[in-house]
Amino acid sequence: MGPMELADYVGLDTTKFIIDGWHEKHPDVPLFEPSEILNDLVARNKLGRKTGEGFYKYD
Repeated sequence: MGPMELADYVGLDTTKFIIDGWHEKHPDVPLFEPSEILNDLVARNKLGRKTGEGFYKYD
């Protein structure tokens, strides 16, 4: 399982929440910069497996 599939499995909203928390605590670490793609998917309610679509589509 790669990182995108894992994020879909966990939930993109959960993944975003975690990354946002890390960014708040460590704003100088580039790895924790918010992801525009992730933010867009969450805004469009594409949260991964739980909604049937995220980085991948699920049936």
